[in-house]
Parts: sequence; C-alpha cells; structure tokens
Amino acid sequence: MNLGDILTTQQIVPELRATNRWEAIDELIGTLVLAGKITPPDREAVTAVVKKREQSMSTGIGFGIGIPHASTELIGEVVAAFGRSKAGVNFDALDNQPVHLVTLFLVPQGQFQKHLHTLAGIAKVLRKEDFLKALEAAADAEAMMAVIRQFSTKP
Repeated sequence: MNLGDILTTQQIVPELRATNRWEAIDELIGTLVLAGKITPPDREAVTAVVKKREQSMSTGIGFGIGIPHASTELIGEVVAAFGRSKAGVNFDALDNQPVHLVTLFLVPQGQFQKHLHTLAGIAKVLRKEDFLKALEAAADAEAMMAVIRQFSTKP
C-alpha cells in the first residue's frame, strides 16, 4: 500500500491554513470528514487519538516533513490526508525546522504491521528530492495527486 493508493484529490489540501501542528491535524482531519472517510460524530474522538500520539513525540521527522498518525477502531481501512504549507508549519520537528508537507494517516485498531508498513512507505517517498520538488511546483490538488501517483508507483 502506498500514498497513491490511499489518497484522492479530495484528501489533499494544496495550502494549509494551519500555523502549528495542532491546527494542521485539525485541518487534515476536517478534510477526511469532508471526504467521507471519517463520520462527523467520530471527528472529535479521532482528533483526540492523533493528538495523544503526537503529544508523546512529535511526528515532525525533519526535512520539512510531518507524518501524524494513529490507530483507531473508528475506521475500517487505512485513510490519509495530505497537506502542503509553503509558509511552513511549526511542528516541533526533530530538526526544529518548519514543516511544509504533512501526511496524516489512520490505521484500523490492531493492524500494527499495516501501520508500520504504511508509515515506512510514506516516509520513503517523502524523502525523494525529485518528488518534493515536483510537489512544491504543483499548482493545485489535482496536480499534487498526479505527482503522488507518479512517485508512489516507483520502486
């Protein structure tokens, strides 16, 4: 499973309004609600699970990348939302630099292997410099989705 498999154009925010990691998580979870991936009544509980995970250690892994994630019984399949911030988001990242790309993903409770596999796959593609440059240049969600699909299928 790769990023191209779990995202749709509706799950991409070309320019995050968020200025910090908590706002980014709220914004991306809101995107998942609008896309029908999380039910409105479950929004608060899902947000709490992701923020609890984030409080234990920032998922700002450095290099301008944040990957907030969690497991929850409130979803039946892996879901994700992707946001870009040209200005940068204060994510309390490991390298103390602003985050420009945020991939929030959720895995059904009890699927630990799928959780690790998804995290590794996302981190791998986000470390490719040509991918990052293409994403930065993409004009809108459709163009970003095309870039994600192109690079997600490359070995």
